[in-house]
Amino acid sequence: MALTTVDVRSSLNVLGAILQWLAVPLTIPVLVAVIYGESPVPYLATIAITLGVGTALAHLQRDRIEDREAFLIVSLTWLSIAVVGAIPLYIEGTGVFASPVNALFEGMSGITTTGATVIRDFDIHSQALLMWRQVLQWLGGLGVLLLATAVLSRLSVAGAQLMETETRTENVTKLTPDIGDTARILGLLYLGLTAAAAAILFALGASGLAPEMTLFDAVAHAFTAIATAGFSPRAESIGAFSPAVQWAVTLFMIVGATNFILLYALVRGNTDRLRNSEEFHFYLGILGVGTLLIGGLLVLDQGFTGGVGATVRHAVFQTAAIITTTGYASTDFNTWSAGAKNVLFVMMFIGGMAGSTTCSIKTLRWLIVTKSFWRDLNVSAHRWSVRPVRLGREIVDEDTVRDVYAYTLVALVFFILGTVLLVADGERAGAPITEFEALSAAASMFFNIGPAFGQAGPYGTYEGFARSSKVLMILLMWVGRIEIVPVLVLLTPTFWTR
Repeated sequence: MALTTVDVRSSLNVLGAILQWLAVPLTIPVLVAVIYGESPVPYLATIAITLGVGTALAHLQRDRIEDREAFLIVSLTWLSIAVVGAIPLYIEGTGVFASPVNALFEGMSGITTTGATVIRDFDIHSQALLMWRQVLQWLGGLGVLLLATAVLSRLSVAGAQLMETETRTENVTKLTPDIGDTARILGLLYLGLTAAAAAILFALGASGLAPEMTLFDAVAHAFTAIATAGFSPRAESIGAFSPAVQWAVTLFMIVGATNFILLYALVRGNTDRLRNSEEFHFYLGILGVGTLLIGGLLVLDQGFTGGVGATVRHAVFQTAAIITTTGYASTDFNTWSAGAKNVLFVMMFIGGMAGSTTCSIKTLRWLIVTKSFWRDLNVSAHRWSVRPVRLGREIVDEDTVRDVYAYTLVALVFFILGTVLLVADGERAGAPITEFEALSAAASMFFNIGPAFGQAGPYGTYEGFARSSKVLMILLMWVGRIEIVPVLVLLTPTFWTR
């Protein structure tokens, strides 16, 4: 049997088309630069580079796109867009972005919707640069949404095979008969939610309920709230705004982390899918329990400092921000008690619903793990009984259950390895970090949360980590965002020849 090799040219052809399209969102920071009297050169130069490279790649012959080519496209797309995202930051070169590693860190954090930053002083950077960071995260949220419901569902990764059971959708790539129409529907829904968020935030500012909320801030935060991403042009994140804004953003984060197939059904007037979704109930339940835990610990530690309303608001906001992997901050939770910080740390491993813009392990996998574990306990007592795992009325295939366990285990292994490497590299580079800093930073990077604890806390920065540690973090963000498999499969000998 003749060996066949992966069709790299076809993969690069698709990548070239994607890079050509990146010229469109790059016009946004150009427009912002013109409005604020700043230099648009970094973004115009990036447009020229992106169009040039994209056009050259798009001219390569495309023969076939099968599973192996799709894996390569997924891996290269996220890596390439991170590089494109970093180019204007490095060309502008202000502050920490004089370092190419810092620029690439910010670019990868943007496109993977992680929200971790190396910026120390926001005031020295142009409005165009700050807006480009927001746009990059919005693209990352849209990209992973389309990726999970189209490409990765074909490859049986990213929880797409579970979505087909949970959402009662025979094929998540086909809400409509044409996959192009499906992409347009999801894209328009995403755009509509973003526009609604921007309008609400601007209205809060115009009405006097949030006088510090400008049009720039409204658009910037709408981009990253619906994307559950977390970048902010303000050093204080959402803590820079009024309680009304914080409550509104909480809602946006929760919606952004909800399965978009269910949201699409809701928009069409079908409330049954959302109401009957077991994962949605599980997701809301976790948010509720997390809020009660954080709120209780805050009261035990500091009473109702700032009032009952402030305590409740911060508990709800930070629970939603971490579980949905958005990573915004309404307050400096670095100053909270050890108990409250440890609860937030555990929340990093949860994530929102499958089929959303969120990251981490996701509630659907945890629901399957919980149900499977409970099933195994019952079967242990009744050896001959047959108890399939169900989501609602649907039976979850045993192969899918095993895949869920395998992914969860591998994700935890990556997290542990990341922690060990960060501690060891910090010692080697003369920039030691504590074990809890390493644990939270590794979890934040791999599960794409954003803030951690210690120097990388919500009002801190990752700039102080060793350069080699930041390179490791870039890799963790990349592998974690596309859920391990598309990268690991490239390392197998059989991938390149068959």
